[in-house]
Amino acid sequence: MSWREFEEGSPDLASLGASLLSRKIAYLATIRKDGSPRIHPVRPIIGEGHLFIFIDQSSPKRSDLLRDGRYAIHCSVFETNGLSSEFMIIGVAEMVDNPEIRQRAVDLWGANVPEIYTLFAFSIDRAIATEYTEERKPVRYRWRKGS
Repeated sequence: MSWREFEEGSPDLASLGASLLSRKIAYLATIRKDGSPRIHPVRPIIGEGHLFIFIDQSSPKRSDLLRDGRYAIHCSVFETNGLSSEFMIIGVAEMVDNPEIRQRAVDLWGANVPEIYTLFAFSIDRAIATEYTEERKPVRYRWRKGS
């Protein structure tokens, strides 16, 4: 399911997720060849109904995603006062080799991207957000594709 379909299915959660992920460092979990997890810092691009990430062709995360596209992305938590929010999505990533879609992702990024970077589009199967209240109590929001 694309980011657009996620937005249509859960607009508030998608809006929160976009605000927490856009142009910030997030953490991408991929699956190594041996089945163990691997974590990578990334800068997601969200726009025009898509979630994209450019990945250097020499990066292990590229090899992981080409072999097994399953992923999880978790935002960085910037506040330490207990009033911040967290966001995580789970789904499947696919390499994009369409030059027009790549150019749209470059335009959304707002800077030149070297050709050695591979573009991946990330579908969303599940999303989970946690907001912390002033009483430091977590409030969780969940969404699943098809719900």
